Amino acid sequence: MEYPIDNITLADYDMSKYIYRILLTQPTILMSWGIDSPIVIKQGLKFSVNGFILKGQVQILYNGGSDLFDLTFFTEDNQIRNTLTGIYIDELVDTIDRHVERVDNYNERVSQEYGFENNKNNEQTI
Repeated sequence: MEYPIDNITLADYDMSKYIYRILLTQPTILMSWGIDSPIVIKQGLKFSVNGFILKGQVQILYNGGSDLFDLTFFTEDNQIRNTLTGIYIDELVDTIDRHVERVDNYNERVSQEYGFENNKNNEQTI
């Protein structure tokens, strides 16, 4: 992970690791975002994504007062696309996925993008 500014504390680093471990509970979803370049920020983590819905960055901040997370989604040109507050830990990955990758016709889009086809057992083949 990268450290962008000098005033990052050990607590910030620990929080970024904690958030990253939450994301890693669903590694397949995490990989589908095309996650790249995680950066430690004050009370959080910021990383690049390359999803079907969003190509840009996701910022996750821990709100210690409420023990919840706040999300900000940035476009490629660093414009704020959306901000969500008060996200529970068990909703974090799914909430990000709905704003980065998951489209209604997800399996069809994956097939088109990567050349996979679903066989009769709903298994993907190349």
